[in-house]
Amino acid sequence: MLAGLQRVGLVAPRQLALKGRSGSAKALGVAITQRQTVAALYAHSRRPFSSRNSNSKSNGDEKNSGVRVMGSLYPADEWTNATPAILEKTGRNLLHKPSHPLAILKDIIFKEFPTFAHYDALSPVVSTFQNFDSLGFAKDHPGRSKTDTYYVNEKTLLRTHTSAHQLQLLAAGAQKDAGLLEQAKNGDKAARNERFLVAADVYRRDEIDSSHYPVFHQMEGVCTFSRNEIQKMMTDQGAAADNGPAEQGGNAARLTDTTVIGDSNPKQMEHTADEVAFLVEHMKQSMNRMVVQILTRAMAAKSSGDKQTTSSDGNSGNDTRFPVRWIDAYFPFTSPSWEMEVLYQGEWLEICGCGVMKQEILDTAGMTDRVGWAFGFGLERLAMLLFGIPDIRLFWSTDPRFTDQFQADKINTFRPFSRHPVCPKDISFWIPNAAEFHENDVMDLVRETAGDLVEGVKLIDSFTHPKTGKESRCYRINYCSMDRNVTNEEINGIQDKVRDRMVRQLKVTLR
Repeated sequence: MLAGLQRVGLVAPRQLALKGRSGSAKALGVAITQRQTVAALYAHSRRPFSSRNSNSKSNGDEKNSGVRVMGSLYPADEWTNATPAILEKTGRNLLHKPSHPLAILKDIIFKEFPTFAHYDALSPVVSTFQNFDSLGFAKDHPGRSKTDTYYVNEKTLLRTHTSAHQLQLLAAGAQKDAGLLEQAKNGDKAARNERFLVAADVYRRDEIDSSHYPVFHQMEGVCTFSRNEIQKMMTDQGAAADNGPAEQGGNAARLTDTTVIGDSNPKQMEHTADEVAFLVEHMKQSMNRMVVQILTRAMAAKSSGDKQTTSSDGNSGNDTRFPVRWIDAYFPFTSPSWEMEVLYQGEWLEICGCGVMKQEILDTAGMTDRVGWAFGFGLERLAMLLFGIPDIRLFWSTDPRFTDQFQADKINTFRPFSRHPVCPKDISFWIPNAAEFHENDVMDLVRETAGDLVEGVKLIDSFTHPKTGKESRCYRINYCSMDRNVTNEEINGIQDKVRDRMVRQLKVTLR
C-alpha cells in the first residue's frame, strides 16, 4: 500500500509509502472482478518475450527492439522513458548487502515483526495494473504521467512504490500461490500472507538535491485479522493483545494522541466500530514500538560513552521514553488514516503514514473474511538520520571509505571522509511551449549526462517576455564529487553535453 509518503529527504513530504502524489485518487471502487484482477496479476508474472543472463550485453538489434531490465528483454514503445543510468540501478540490490546502512535498517525492522512474512527480492518491473489500477488510482492521476514515472513500455514500468505488490501478495496468500509465497525470506510465516513486510527499491523521476534520488527504498507492512479472531481477542485479552510487537514496549513512547474518528477521518461502512477500535489500537502500538526501538539504538550510538542518560527531546533524566504524536491524514488506500511523528533531537520527525486498509483491496484479493491495517515509510529518510549520512548519493557509493564504516546489525554515526568544493554552472534557455515542458525532464537529462557528479539542480530565475509571451528559465547545476576533486575543464565538458542535449531533446533555445 502506500503510495509515496515522504520522499527520501528530510524536507520533501513525498516518500513515506502510504501518502499519494499530488492530486486526488478516486475511491477504490474500480469495476474489476476478482477473476479479472487475479488474471491480470498472474499474466504479468510470466516471463517477458526474451530473457538472458543479467550480465549479458545487448546488441544493436536488441536495443532497437526492446528494453533490457535485469536480464529480461521487454518491448519498447512511445511510452519508454527508462534511461540507461536508471536501468543500471535495478541490479545493485543495496538491500541485500548486510553491512549497507539500508540493509541494516531493513533487518532491524524485520526483526521487530517476527510474525510477518518478509519480502525483499520482488522484481522492480511491474504492470500498470499492479502499480495503479489495483490500488484505485484515477486514470488521470498525475502519478501515471511519463514526467513522474519510468516506463518500460505503456503497460510495464519500474514500480513507483512497494504498494504495487500489495494486492499481488494478498491474492497469492488466498490462492496459495507457492511461487510467490516461497519468495519470503521466512517462508514459514507466509502460509497465507495474512501479515507481511515488503522492502524494495522504487523509482521516480524527481528533483535533484542532497535528499532526493530517482531510486530509493521503501518499507511497507500489512497486518490482517479475521473478524472472528478480533472478536475473540477483544473478549479474552483486550483490544491490543497479541504476541507480536503491539503488546511489547508500549510504555516506551510518551504518547500524544488527540485524533478522533469522525466525518473528517471516517471509518468505512464495511467495518464495525469495535473492529476499527481494535485495528487502530493494535496499529498504533505496533508503530510506537518499532520507531522507539530504532531511535533508541540511534541515540545509543550517538551517546556511547556518556554516563548520563538523555531523553530524545534533549532533557536529562531518567525518562527515556520518546515523545510520539499522531495526526489525522488522508490516503486513498486507507480510512481512517494517520501520520506518526516522533520528537527526535529537538525536532518533530514525520516517520510514517498508516491506517485501516480499504476493504475493497482485501475483498478483491479473496480475503473477504479479514480486515487489516497497513503502514509505509521511506528507508533513506530514516537511515540518513540514524547514521548521520548527509547526502543521499552516498548510499550508492562503492568507495571503501564509506562502505567499510558500517557493520551488520549495528547503528553507528557516519564519519565524513572528504568534502570537495562545489563547481556551479548555470544554464538559461527559452521554453518553446510552456505546456509541454516539465522540470523533471531537465532533472533526468542532467542526471543521465553527469551521473552522481551532480549534487543539486535548482531553478534560480524565470520570467515571461512581455511582448512575445515566451518563458525563460535559468537553472544552477552544482557539480560536486563525493570522493575526488573535479577540474573546471572536466565540468565544462559535461556542461557542454548538457547544453547540447537540452537543445536536441527538449527543443529549448539557449540564451
